[in-house]
Amino acid sequence: MGHNGVLLQFSSFGESHGHGIGGVLSGMPAGVTIDEVFLESEIMRRKGGSKFATPRKEEDSFQILSGVFEGVSTGMPIGFFVPNTNVRSKDYAQIKDVFRPAHADFTYYHKYGHRDYRGGGRSSARESVARVLAGGLAKLLLREFGIEILSGITHVGHVGSLRTTFTYDDFMHAKESAIFALDNTKEEEQQAAILQAKAKGDSVGASALICIRNVPIGLGEPLSYKLDSILARDLMGLNAVKAVEIGDGIESARLRGSQNNDYMDSTGFTSNHAGGILGGIANGNDIIIRVHFKPTPSIFCTQKTIDIYNNEVAIKLQGRHDPCVGIRGSVVCESIVALIIADMLLLNMSAKLSHLKKIYG
Repeated sequence: MGHNGVLLQFSSFGESHGHGIGGVLSGMPAGVTIDEVFLESEIMRRKGGSKFATPRKEEDSFQILSGVFEGVSTGMPIGFFVPNTNVRSKDYAQIKDVFRPAHADFTYYHKYGHRDYRGGGRSSARESVARVLAGGLAKLLLREFGIEILSGITHVGHVGSLRTTFTYDDFMHAKESAIFALDNTKEEEQQAAILQAKAKGDSVGASALICIRNVPIGLGEPLSYKLDSILARDLMGLNAVKAVEIGDGIESARLRGSQNNDYMDSTGFTSNHAGGILGGIANGNDIIIRVHFKPTPSIFCTQKTIDIYNNEVAIKLQGRHDPCVGIRGSVVCESIVALIIADMLLLNMSAKLSHLKKIYG
């Protein structure tokens, strides 16, 4: 429905088992180098195929259909398409009329009155491949300003890092980790937690940490389009996300003001409890976001549910599903954040007369 963004607008189309997933990104300034090798590497990070993810292996080869000429953005809408090549709809035939617990089957059916039972249709996380491609395009714009978005996993189920802050090296480690683990002392235990759940036909949740570096002071549009509120809104719009925290988040509710305030000296802020945002506006510190994913609802245990005729039935799923959806979800969070920051960068141009005079003289 509709689009995300004000000046940099993104919308997607497609279903899990349809012809493919596509998107349109409009508002990208002309003159940005479109690095297709980088875009491919972003999509590769999201892909399934490892023992910690879905065995569904999609080629995810994408086509850019418009808005790019001779490797550079033209200022026109960038249209793209990612074909679905590895669809196994027969895995879903037996549950054609049955609601899968904790899935959107029930709500989509009651809202729209029909049922695309093939892998969840539009409600499937398969749609997120479009967000990763669009987010990759946004990252190419952010790269021009030295803005960097990093992510990693802090918790898998009950196995969490006791650390609250992470270094640049930790994020570099997470990039190489099979489960994007930020704390290498917890990684083995976290991998075991995923594989134990998988062996039982079950799943686990996860928490991701997103860090945005080198953000210019001033991004965010109070009062109705604050940076933190839009980050929370769009990250909550991602499948399986149940909570989003900015900075110390929930922990700040347990503190006194004297503990929670970020004091300042001549070099800047001496702490970052606020997570880089004050009054809905970026304050120049790293922006820190924690995103919490529920366990993948597609599990292979027998579950009690109902069908579309309201009969009580037992369901045992087949198909190919992630034992921990938050792992690959962390990559999609980066993409969503990139789209927001790039949009806020464009919106901020009109904040001051002096900005406009730089353009128009």
